[in-house]
Amino acid sequence: MGGDFGGQPSLEGLLMSIRSIDPSFHVTGQIKPQQLQAIAGLGFKTVICMRPDKEGFFQPAFDEIASSAREVGLDAHYLPVVPGSISIDQARDLKAIISRQSGPILAYCASGQRCAAAYDLAKRVP
Repeated sequence: MGGDFGGQPSLEGLLMSIRSIDPSFHVTGQIKPQQLQAIAGLGFKTVICMRPDKEGFFQPAFDEIASSAREVGLDAHYLPVVPGSISIDQARDLKAIISRQSGPILAYCASGQRCAAAYDLAKRVP
């Protein structure tokens, strides 16, 4: 995998880490603003950031991700979850975001694990 995605940097590392939870919900680790064009090119319609700003060194702020997402026609949502402490309210918020989307979603955090756990909980909340 890898290569040129319309003049954007190679997404080889990102593509290797995208995990499909179901046909419409996928998870990955931290993304960069310059990767959003290629992410849109893969067919995603929405990105959800589940990583609090300033959680890690060199992590782009959500505002940067959201701005780049809008430029390429992606919806962007910020639902910051502290590792190991997703609340029922956050699960309900995720469920609501998912219910309003009309295409594939890519959720990201540091590794994708908390996104997968949040999705699992969101499926079970009323």
